[in-house]
Amino acid sequence: MKLKKDERVDDLQFKDLKIIQNKNAFCFGIDAVLLSDFAKNVKNNSTVVDLCSGTGIVAILLEGKTKIKKIYAVEIQQEMAEMASRSVLLNHQEEKIEVINEDLKRIDTILKKDSVDAITVNPPYKKAGSGIINETDTKSISRHEVLCTLEDIIKVSARLLKTSGSIYMVHRTERLVDVLSEMRSEKIEPKRIRFIHPSYGKAPNLFLVEGIKHAKPFLKIEEPIYVYEKDENYTDTIKEIYHIDK
Repeated sequence: MKLKKDERVDDLQFKDLKIIQNKNAFCFGIDAVLLSDFAKNVKNNSTVVDLCSGTGIVAILLEGKTKIKKIYAVEIQQEMAEMASRSVLLNHQEEKIEVINEDLKRIDTILKKDSVDAITVNPPYKKAGSGIINETDTKSISRHEVLCTLEDIIKVSARLLKTSGSIYMVHRTERLVDVLSEMRSEKIEPKRIRFIHPSYGKAPNLFLVEGIKHAKPFLKIEEPIYVYEKDENYTDTIKEIYHIDK
């Protein structure tokens, strides 16, 4: 496949999956990989929507880890969505993954209400106005709530999800209360949380959360993930998730 200027193909080191990225645009990080692993318990034959899909990393990995029926990867930025589409073709996943270049606030005009079994989302972490410089820059849009807010994401998810459908999200710990309160306000009950620590002895900076639509209250705090050992090598947990030999 012919690449465009400044693009590269990265090996995801799992089932020979690959992804196209542009070195000058927003590139995926460990949070996306952890999210795809956290959501791998999605039921077989499910219909999934990946919001804020970027270059499609979560959708591509999740399709490789599960036996889902279909994933709709929703991305508002045309350049990112086009890259994601080419990565899907590169991996021969076009029967399972469909990239939709659309504003997520309008996605329920394309996908039916109450029709989705699961949603994954790695959203912009920063609130609008928190140090943003260029509102058209792909990195700024990916990191800041310029084109969508946390409230937008949860509201759309609540409309799309079937009763008992799940939303899987990764976010920064300073937004924990915001995430949980927004979920409950839309009748999505937080059911399990897993905190992510940079290393042993350091406070968590990320968390993974699963919320279930119209579920009863009961929250499980799962075993935390530590990314690095004291010697700055990956922990066994991260090696397992990344499929690195221990």
